[in-house]
Amino acid sequence: MSLLKRIAREVLGEDDVWGRIDVVGDVALVHRKFGYPLEKLELLGRELVKRMPGIRAVWAIEPGTKPPYRLRDLVHLAGERRTETVYREHGCEFLVDVRKVFVVPRLSGEHLRIAELVEPWETVFNMFAGAGLFSIIIAKRKGAKVYSVDINPDAYWYMIENIKRNKVEDKVVPILGDAAWVSYWLKGSADRVLMPLPELAPEYLDYALLSLRYPGRLHLYLHVLVRRGERPKTATLRAGLPLVESKCSSFEVEGVRLVRTVGPRVAQTVIDLKLSKCSPSPRLGKPHQQREFL
Repeated sequence: MSLLKRIAREVLGEDDVWGRIDVVGDVALVHRKFGYPLEKLELLGRELVKRMPGIRAVWAIEPGTKPPYRLRDLVHLAGERRTETVYREHGCEFLVDVRKVFVVPRLSGEHLRIAELVEPWETVFNMFAGAGLFSIIIAKRKGAKVYSVDINPDAYWYMIENIKRNKVEDKVVPILGDAAWVSYWLKGSADRVLMPLPELAPEYLDYALLSLRYPGRLHLYLHVLVRRGERPKTATLRAGLPLVESKCSSFEVEGVRLVRTVGPRVAQTVIDLKLSKCSPSPRLGKPHQQREFL
């Protein structure tokens, strides 16, 4: 058992809250169950700062997200009242503010997996890039061109900073704006599209298909309800294939993967697709949120 889990067990007893602690740089994020006493989590926070030298600040993540950028409310538990930190992953360094951008260390394996699939000659369209982790790791490891888009101005600022930190200015193109608008600009030029925001992926599928050069590859991330006795892969195909079949007459499923568990019987999953012939909806319209992109 890791020291982190052992401390949580000692402080909180057999409550499994320790299974929902993320460490981003030197900031620990404790996922608070609805109604769970903050006083107990404050005890845990103080112990983490005291016994783990690498942790300087501890915050509780409140349940749910808030609009417009689906960020999470944080409550200070212990240590420094700071949410900005430096996070390292796969040889890259990222400056992030966990209050302003969405960072999940449990996606580290997925970042690397996708990067290893990319060919150096590809043009990649990352529709929901956040602070740029997928984009920068791809560029750093494979040298591919990545159009890295986010509508959150704070995420865009950190993305630019991280592109400079990792010296991939010639490979990653940061864009502030709605990915739907950018899809018109990239029309027919992307070899691979990433859709790592499950809440918006179904709504933006037509725009992803518009941006692709065929045959092309698409990574469709979904939140799926896993029925009793059902495997996440089966649930993913049940939820995702009808979306693809309604728009693509020729495609191949290259992989289906559980990315992480996000709630009771709710999973974040991904379908890796090779698309040969697709038609965005003839009713495809301009997105409602008009944002200039740079």
